[in-house]
Amino acid sequence: MDDRKQLSALIGDIYDAVFDPDLRTDVLDRIAGFTGGHSGSLLSKHALNDSENLYCYIGNDPETLQAYSESYPKLDSTADPGSVGVDQIVSAVDLVPYDEFRRGRFYREWAQPHGWGDIASAVIERSATSCTFLSVARQETSGLVDDQMRHRMALVIPHVRRALLIGKTIHHKEAEAICFTDVFDGLSAGMVLVDASGRIVHANSVGGALLEAADFLRKGACGRLVAGDAATNAALRDILVAASAGDTVLGVKGTALPLTAHNGERYIAHVLPLTSGARRGVGLGFNAVAALFVRKAALESSPAEVIGEMYKLTPAELRVLLAIVDIGGVPEVAASLGVAATTVKTHLSRLFEKTGVGRQADLVKLVAGFSTPLAN
Repeated sequence: MDDRKQLSALIGDIYDAVFDPDLRTDVLDRIAGFTGGHSGSLLSKHALNDSENLYCYIGNDPETLQAYSESYPKLDSTADPGSVGVDQIVSAVDLVPYDEFRRGRFYREWAQPHGWGDIASAVIERSATSCTFLSVARQETSGLVDDQMRHRMALVIPHVRRALLIGKTIHHKEAEAICFTDVFDGLSAGMVLVDASGRIVHANSVGGALLEAADFLRKGACGRLVAGDAATNAALRDILVAASAGDTVLGVKGTALPLTAHNGERYIAHVLPLTSGARRGVGLGFNAVAALFVRKAALESSPAEVIGEMYKLTPAELRVLLAIVDIGGVPEVAASLGVAATTVKTHLSRLFEKTGVGRQADLVKLVAGFSTPLAN
């Protein structure tokens, strides 16, 4: 199978896995193979209870993955949600000098025994309290993460993100129902099915209520789905046209389409193509090419992400900044991150320069200022 057909089949199964949990391990295995990796994981880290949750994994037995969850996430520089932007693909070398990575506990105690030479990671979703990211480990014999691996991960990541967000929107138990159509009216999210022309062919009770309110979404001429804002409506049209052409054509379009009600409340819409894979039967049953899921928007950016964007911090600089706030002095931060104290001092110097403060205590105050609702 050539690369284009392989990618198309993989993307289709990524979306099918939203409703069929049994597909997820196989899909992750194929993502690792497609990108040139050996082992992969989809991991969620929660800041409030300092815990990790492995959605799925391949390449290791459950006991080994449990050992990772208990001991190594804080030492794994590629699994630091505070230091990586959404969809940004990073490797160990991007976050810490490779010699230091190899000297650190994570490499010596975990990566090297498993034959890993490098790890490519990307944040799939981030909220104020949690972060979900996809990681693919590369065998040492294959060399470091290269441009080809980054390119291939970039082709897959938007689809993993959309599938994950749709799965969360309709909730896992609902997604695992035996019959997809049986759960439509029971969804807590609004759901609208449309045909190739954008005409509404079905809506669940929540979706119907949204359309009846005729606020940010409504039924327009010829029964077509229309967004209240002109620019948003144009973007919606583009997404639906792409969805009608299939999973691959949809690409990065419409991973999350923002919608704003007249009262200022914000909503997010996600589009799921229904023209291929196991979803095709649903599409044919309703003569639909896509399903639009709508929910109220949650906070998308964490304070760390806002700080990183505002001060143009690199992932490594942001990682050190957060460690300074959470842990304290340079020696303690170096030990926690598994890097040399000189490396921490170098990043600290750049942090002072970029933020305009001159003391570690001022850095702590700066971060605290972004953590209060009054900051905005």
